[in-house]
Amino acid sequence: MDAYAPIQLNGHLYLHHPATERWNLGQYIRDTVRAWSEVSWDDLDPDEDPRMLFELAELNFGTLDGLWPIASTGRGEVIFLVAADGAAPWLLVADGDGGWARYEMSFAEWLYRYLIGEDMAGPNTSAFYPGPVELRRLPMTAGERPEPWSGPHRGM
Repeated sequence: MDAYAPIQLNGHLYLHHPATERWNLGQYIRDTVRAWSEVSWDDLDPDEDPRMLFELAELNFGTLDGLWPIASTGRGEVIFLVAADGAAPWLLVADGDGGWARYEMSFAEWLYRYLIGEDMAGPNTSAFYPGPVELRRLPMTAGERPEPWSGPHRGM
């Protein structure tokens, strides 16, 4: 993220950066935490409640033992880093339609698997694009239209 963000990958995965005014990672985290904290979790069906699905005592956003939004997609998915109970960090992904998926891995591994086309937001959520990864800087002004460029050929 430090080297490339703020950026859009393959037309849908958004990575923000903490040192930019526009697309600011800190502001994205604060805004997303605020929005998700306002959800009435007690009204959910058990098959849509991440507390029940992943045996979480409670659902906190932006706390030391809570969920931290770190990326999102144009398809409505939100990727959360979880560092609860002193365990190794893992990820929860909300698919935008009420579904959740858990991934016991680092964000770097999740990103790699996402870009090679694995289902990384739950079943049937792959977003594989053959060939090089397309990168596009996010515009820093209202009139800016950054051109995309491609990473190296991946042999896919």
